[in-house]
Parts: sequence; C-alpha cells; structure tokens
Amino acid sequence: MADRVADAVARASAEETARIISTVLRITGDFALAEDCAQDAFVRAFSDWRKGGIPDNPGAWLTTVAKRRAIDLLRHAGAEDRALRRVAVKEYEPVEPDPNTGGDIDDRLRLIFTCCHPALPMDARVALTLRTIAGLTPAQIARAFLVTEPAMEKRLVRARARIKHAGIPYRVPPPHLMPERRDGVLAVLYLLFTEGYSATGGAVLIRVRLLREALRLTRLLVELMPDDDEVRALLALMLLHHARTAARTDAVGDIVTLEEQDRSLWDRDAITEALTILRSLVPRAGRYELQARIAACHLEAPEASSTNFARIAELYDALAVIDPSPVVELNRAVAVAMSQGLEVGLRLVDALVTSRGMDDYYLLPATRADLLRRMGRRTEAANEYENALQLAPSETEKRYLGRRLAETRR
Repeated sequence: MADRVADAVARASAEETARIISTVLRITGDFALAEDCAQDAFVRAFSDWRKGGIPDNPGAWLTTVAKRRAIDLLRHAGAEDRALRRVAVKEYEPVEPDPNTGGDIDDRLRLIFTCCHPALPMDARVALTLRTIAGLTPAQIARAFLVTEPAMEKRLVRARARIKHAGIPYRVPPPHLMPERRDGVLAVLYLLFTEGYSATGGAVLIRVRLLREALRLTRLLVELMPDDDEVRALLALMLLHHARTAARTDAVGDIVTLEEQDRSLWDRDAITEALTILRSLVPRAGRYELQARIAACHLEAPEASSTNFARIAELYDALAVIDPSPVVELNRAVAVAMSQGLEVGLRLVDALVTSRGMDDYYLLPATRADLLRRMGRRTEAANEYENALQLAPSETEKRYLGRRLAETRR
C-alpha cells in the first residue's frame, strides 16, 4: 500500500502541482503561501491516503486540502477579517471572465504571466514557472540552465521574494502590456513542452499529459495574440515535435531515434497544421520560427536519407546569430556532419568540449560517440558512450546509451 500511495503522490505532484498552486494563488494573492500550502497538501496525502485509501480524484482532494490550509494559515497569522472573508467567499467560486481578454482564462496561464512579469530577470521568469507549472525540481531546472543546483535554488528564492515585494498581480495583462512578457511566456511554454517531450528524469521518456498541457496553453496564447507570428511559430514547432510521439519509443518504452522511426506512425494531421502555420508566416528569422523550419525539414523528408541537412545547417547558422549557445552549435555540428562529412562535423563538436556549461551536458559526449561510431572508430565511441551514460538524466536515455555502448564492443 505504501508503494501505491508513494506512486500516486508522485504522479499527482507531476500532474497537479500547477493547478493547485494557481488555484490557491487566485484566492489568496500570495505566491509563497500558495506554494507552501501545495507542499503541505502533498505531505498530508502521504499519511491520509495510507489510512483512508487513494481518493478517486487526487487533484481535487489535494486542491481542497491546500485551500483549507491557506485559510488556517491566514487565520493563525491574525489576518484581517476582510482578508479571511475574501478567501472564504472565493473558495468555491468559479473563475470569472478575465476583464483584459473578455473570456475565460485558465488559471495556469495567469500563473505563467505572473511568473513572467518584466520586473523579474528573464532567467528567473523561466525557472520559476518551470518549478511551479512543470513541477521540475531545482536540480532538473539547473540542468536545463547549465548551472549548479544551489545557484538555481537562490534564483528561485529571489524570484518569489520579488513577486511578493513588488505586489505583482495575478492576472493576464491587458493587450498593450502583453508584448513585454511574450518572450518569457514563450520560453516557459516551450520548456514546459520540452519536459513533457523528453523528461529530465524518471522511468519514462515522454510525459504525455505535460506535453499536451503545453500545447493547450500555447493554443490559448495564440487566441490571445493571434497576430503574433512567433507565438504561432511556437505552436507549429510543438505540433511538429508532437507529431512524432507515437514513433519515438518502442513497445517497451525504449528510445527509437529519428533516423530509425517508422514514419507511418507520425501524426499527419499535426504535421499538416504546422506546415500550414509556417506557410502563413512572414519570414523574420525568429527563434521559434527557425526551429520550426528545422523540424519541418526533418518531417517533410520521405525517408531519413533524403533529409536536407544542408538547409538545416543554414537554419542553425541563422539561429546561432539570434540565439547563440553551445547547444545550438552542437546541433549545427550534427547537420554539418551529415551534409559536409563526419570529420568536419566532429571537429566542430570537439571545439565545444571546453564550452562553459557543457561539462554535465550528456548530449555532447553522446553526439561525439555517434559520429565516431559512424566513422568506425569503435573504441573511441565506446569511451564517449560511457561518459554520456554517466551523465544521462533519465532511465530511458541510459538504456539507449547502454545499447549503443554494447554495440560498439561487439
């Protein structure tokens, strides 16, 4: 029973944390209080569910406990009567139409806009929302930012304090203020999608519910900002990646590389929708537009061998100008290797070995290993697969690298 409860709590934490925090935040207006009450609800679940069983709707149970905990804490702190009345009245009140948009806005989208307020530094906006919306641990977020876990912990603490002290409102901003928060919101939505697409930890590669949630929220944002091409480009990018979901793992959940995927399993409706969006965009070389066009190059090829890697390399060149990073350069190196020769690509990968923040990035040795394997340099490839295996964040990625390592040693 204890194992079942632990699994249920872990699953609820991954799937319901954002909903719980955003609901409590809506009725209290206190970000730190909302996070604390959500954590208290999960702690209580461990004991109560062992005694009384796992509820039919864990999310609703946790949300109710968190809201009641918020009221108790406010009362214990001697909050003014009117504050308590405000919470009590709103406790079971439905969400009202947002005055800035004229329609119903999801609590989690409000939460994203709150975390992405321009008063916060961009990295803090993204990190705080990943912690709150995706339920990522500070260690997982630190890996995404290529920083240490203690540094990320401090960043999160500062961001929460800034929201509280600045009195940042919990709402979607009016239309004229949306552009100043757009970049942060887009970055958060894409990282949310990425965590669902390729989990940074755990036993499964794909967190389907999180992936679909990111898509749903992005569609909501498109409705709010229909004339913003980068918002629409992000939706196209997500759709192109999501289209391959059924082909990315085999029957036992192990990774199937893009090169080896059964393309008949790809979602053609999602691909068609994404390509239609891309054709409607005015080319402006935006960050998400370029990534979407790169993804389209892969999905438009009838087979892996016909992929236009020269075009992909050109698109990565353009992306490196507006969004320079070692990760972009690593992806560009792969495209160069496939279009200009493995040796050329390997030299570009080797040049990244000393790049800042790449020491713990497992895809660097994994990419080097793959190129060496293709070149027939099996001993060197095995060494790199071993390095990547030690750094890989998820069990599925470890299994994939272990299989490749075994192949190089045959």
